[in-house]
Amino acid sequence: MSGLARRLVQSGLLTDEAALRALEEAAASRQALVVYLYEHKLVGERELARMVAEEFGTPVIDLTALDLRNMPMRLVDEKLLRRHQVLPIFVRGHRLYVAMSDPTNQQALDDIAFATRKQAVGLISEHTQLLEMLDKALDAHDARLTALADADLEKLDVQGGDAAASVTEPDVDDAPVVRFINKILLDAVNKGASDIHFEPYEQFYRIRRRQDGILYDINRPPVTLGMRLAARLKVMARLDIAERRVPQDGRIKLKLSKQRAIDFRVSTCPTLWGEKIVLRILDATSAQIGIDSLGFEPHQKAIYLKTLSKPQGMILVTGPTGSGKTVTLYTGLNILNTTDRNISTAEDPVEINLPGINQVNVNPRIGLDFANSLRAFLRQDPDVILIGEIRDLETGEIAIKAAQTG
Repeated sequence: MSGLARRLVQSGLLTDEAALRALEEAAASRQALVVYLYEHKLVGERELARMVAEEFGTPVIDLTALDLRNMPMRLVDEKLLRRHQVLPIFVRGHRLYVAMSDPTNQQALDDIAFATRKQAVGLISEHTQLLEMLDKALDAHDARLTALADADLEKLDVQGGDAAASVTEPDVDDAPVVRFINKILLDAVNKGASDIHFEPYEQFYRIRRRQDGILYDINRPPVTLGMRLAARLKVMARLDIAERRVPQDGRIKLKLSKQRAIDFRVSTCPTLWGEKIVLRILDATSAQIGIDSLGFEPHQKAIYLKTLSKPQGMILVTGPTGSGKTVTLYTGLNILNTTDRNISTAEDPVEINLPGINQVNVNPRIGLDFANSLRAFLRQDPDVILIGEIRDLETGEIAIKAAQTG
């Protein structure tokens, strides 16, 4: 007798006879010993979880202390979660941490790693608690998707950009194209994507979306649909559909309900085989603004809070697309947003509306770029300034001088 069975005997939770019988019956039924013990309730779940954690050197996590809304349920298919009885609880970099009652189930970790392209790391939880929380998390996730799926996607209110040119192409309002694009937009929102790419090539047309910083190929419609898809998107964004030679920028607002609307920032770029169009999803309701939702380790959280409390200086936030730069900055602003501070931001575009903060949408077409916005802020008695991007030397110089003066 060795391993978990011996530890249970030494702890007085099982007799020698009961441990040997459990080992034999688990082997006969082709079950892991942990699963057998949970199912036959030979040991209390809390004690068993503690023994399993000690045996495998894996921490025990109390799932009831976690917020279901912050669990990355969209990353893993429901069938996979139910088959392996695991619950994704949080992401740290390229690691996805999952709660499981059986740490010997390496197949579960391998399957999740393959499906998510992340390293799956198991944490121990009590079996019954795990199953209950898994049901609750999946139900909550399904409820959110159902609410979105029931939304009337035909009611698209377009804002921003220039007025659209007159529509001369007969397929722009083609119903199948409209339904197809609406489905692409809704699916991207459901999956928590940050960007959607519509890409024309010589032999095929590709649609991809970026989730958790990674681009996934989601659809390849017939290449002959490319111009119709581009025309429809440009009409929705109030762009000139006849102009295909130069890049254009626009905006789409998708009203899901009276309380919720999602903005899509639209950018077109002429390529060899047609216009590539990228939509950036600006969903303010999906952003969890709070220091505890950023995924910081305790020492990182302490450093960020200490830096925010300083009377002068600059905080630079960098990282790849979808890594959380905006939410990190907005969280800092939210902490500093008190009645005794004057806070101004220059953004392209404003992604989340923060009451009490003076937010400016830069517009280079009329000369309102980051540098000019920053100059204006300095004449407005500022306490805190946020610059969405430092794109040129001039903006960088002004920002550094402003940070030095406090």
